[in-house]
Amino acid sequence: MPMPKVVVHSEVSADGRIDWFRVHEDLYYGLLPTWNEDAALTGIETLFDPRTGVTREERPARPHKVAPDDRRPLLVATDSKGRGYNWQFFRDMPYIRDVVVLVSSKTPESYLRYLEERYVGYIVKGDDRVDLREALLELNRLHGVKTVRTDSGGTLNGALLRAGLVDEVSLLVSPDLVGGLSPKSFFRAPDLESPDGVIRLELFHMEELKHGVVWLRYKVV
Repeated sequence: MPMPKVVVHSEVSADGRIDWFRVHEDLYYGLLPTWNEDAALTGIETLFDPRTGVTREERPARPHKVAPDDRRPLLVATDSKGRGYNWQFFRDMPYIRDVVVLVSSKTPESYLRYLEERYVGYIVKGDDRVDLREALLELNRLHGVKTVRTDSGGTLNGALLRAGLVDEVSLLVSPDLVGGLSPKSFFRAPDLESPDGVIRLELFHMEELKHGVVWLRYKVV
């Protein structure tokens, strides 16, 4: 079973941060047809950020059938600790085909029962945390996922990059400088102990968009 293509797509400040500056959502989401993605992959912290407007008040759950010709992407979320809720909120979004939750063998059984009661599909891969490589393969096998785009913060991006699972890095560089000491970058991972872990990129597209934003696309070497 082939591994899906994985694209990390993010907007960053000129110093690589993902906080405080104004995100150009029209540009960020306007570029999504570039990849014709089968799944948008996100971390649970990003999905349930207070800015998404998700409330604890559950929408009525109902069985969900997907038409064979439905080409909208899946929303796929990593949630090994079982913290997600109100999944019907996302299933009701007009641009989402369905929701799949990635969990691990340590995810509480009570949470898996909750997902089943809410008619939400899940994939169990990994021990303490989600095994992203195996989960991506299973997404391909079960749902025909060939292309995945991340819509997440730096932690999930970092896990994918460190695991060698990313094929392309797409960055919108906003003309802002944020500064700071906290690790709020689009690529968060443990510090390297040698240069061997540096990920080399090959630039294959550069374009100036509106508002002084530059779009850079890199192939992961």
